[in-house]
Amino acid sequence: MTATIWQPHDTAATSGVVEIPVGIGDLVAQASAVAAAAADAPVELAWEVVHTGDGVVEVRVTPGAPATVRVAWRVPCVDVTAFWVPDSGEHRGLPPFWRRPRRTSLEKGAPVGALIGAGDVSVCTYAVAEVVRPVLIRTGVVEETGDFGFWAEHRAAPGAGLVLRLDLSGRHFADTLVGVTTWWSAGRGAREAPRAARMPAYSTWYAMQQHVSAESVERQAAAAAELGCEAIIVDDGWHSDDRGRGYGYVGEWLPSPTAFPDISGHVAKVRAHGLAYLLWYALPFVGRHTPLWDQVQDYSLTYKPHMNAVVVDPRYPHIRDLLTDNLARAVEDWGVDGLKIDFIDQFAVEDPPEPGPEADCATVNEGVRLLLAELAARLPADAPIELRQPYISPGLWGRAAMVRASDCPLSALHNRQRTIDLRLVAGPLAVHADMMMWHPSESAERVAVQLINVLFAVPQISVDLTAQSAAQTAALRFWLGFVKEHAEVLQRGELRPSRPDLQYPLVTARGDGVVIAARYAPVPVAVPSSGTLWLANADDDPAVLLTSALAGTARATVYDCRGEVVGRGAHAFEAAGTHQITVPTGGLLELVRSG
Repeated sequence: MTATIWQPHDTAATSGVVEIPVGIGDLVAQASAVAAAAADAPVELAWEVVHTGDGVVEVRVTPGAPATVRVAWRVPCVDVTAFWVPDSGEHRGLPPFWRRPRRTSLEKGAPVGALIGAGDVSVCTYAVAEVVRPVLIRTGVVEETGDFGFWAEHRAAPGAGLVLRLDLSGRHFADTLVGVTTWWSAGRGAREAPRAARMPAYSTWYAMQQHVSAESVERQAAAAAELGCEAIIVDDGWHSDDRGRGYGYVGEWLPSPTAFPDISGHVAKVRAHGLAYLLWYALPFVGRHTPLWDQVQDYSLTYKPHMNAVVVDPRYPHIRDLLTDNLARAVEDWGVDGLKIDFIDQFAVEDPPEPGPEADCATVNEGVRLLLAELAARLPADAPIELRQPYISPGLWGRAAMVRASDCPLSALHNRQRTIDLRLVAGPLAVHADMMMWHPSESAERVAVQLINVLFAVPQISVDLTAQSAAQTAALRFWLGFVKEHAEVLQRGELRPSRPDLQYPLVTARGDGVVIAARYAPVPVAVPSSGTLWLANADDDPAVLLTSALAGTARATVYDCRGEVVGRGAHAFEAAGTHQITVPTGGLLELVRSG
């Protein structure tokens, strides 16, 4: 290694660089630390490498005094196709090492990533154990050598250090990320998501924006239940008569007397359809036009001019009490089942003010952790609570049941990529798609394509269900029914997304003798030697190529986007190799093979 590349700090209180043989090939990591105060003496470091599996190690570096610890390593950038992190946006290219480090914390992101090679294998998957306090991670191509470099650092808690998990096993990258979530889960006590979090849902947001009312919600609830949805999420607009799209009127969280004159009676009517009722809250904000505005000015982290609101400071117990009381009221007094908690990432302020004497914790991270813990203590254990990208830290697993892809209206590709990214690191949480909407004149095939793009997540629908054409309604009914019938395999089966560098053109899930595949590009699909293959075709090309390792015969049924049978019969695999079958766009193939 070249020490000048990896030397992490430039202060008198910096430790020397410690070489750490990892014990996998010739990989050597480097550790260093900087003392909590510049005047302190250089920090002594202790380290340990623990082999936890074939090609998997934990590197543990502990400082002898309070310090920020950094561990750096690099691998040859050979046969590399993509770099994956859960918040990488719409591309999977290789970044330069000199770019700005990522910052993860409880409020935003997760300290994990994977360098992926040809064949979708992981060249190096890393994760950091710290999931509450800030972690800085720098990754990228080292131009001087052609290596791919990494470093991760965070302030070590008293009596603890930095714990880094490295997976160089060469397995499929999805398997290495499953290993990370299992590692994070140890001792975390995360609970399984309730049924309401794993079944299709209706959301008011794209369909109604802020123009919600008891009448409009009840109308959609009846239609949603008839189509198979099991939850409804009432978004922004229920708390105010303002329709200006800002947050100047949020904070008190009382229902609009005009739109929701009897909130408890309204909730009961919706729940009578068999739907769980979730209510939206912009958790951190207090708006300029609320009576609370003057009360929170001395207890805010920052003012957001474009939102017309402040972000309140959760380091103060009375602020946490205010927020907790407001949110718990919906469940305790109005009969709501769960909450959609929005904008947790807005707590991640880079330079928060110094806390005053009334604060009971020094960091905003700890304040957010306490806030969510106090809220969870007020709510039923099985309450469906929704979070959203980018607040995806495993430190939140015990505080929620579901996590949704960030907003991408009408972008099926982004919805696919974001839901698959979430599936890879969401642990016990149910992963939800961003709400799906379409133009009133959209074809049934394109409605089905949107649903197929989020097949391995929970769909949220956000259109006027009472205004859909017969064909659109049929496509919705068919695919929502398929999602419900096969939820166990789709959501809990062995997930195999392919080619992250191409935004997952083929994704499969496997379980109990069933393989479910979704095809988003003209790529061949492997047929299992026995059992059932369900193949959803979201590509424009209906000529689907199947590859089989064995000759034989299978029973084939082809459905169009509305679930109508358009082909049925025996399909002969006369020899091992590639075979073609026609599956219409938005349609589905069922292939049953006895062996």
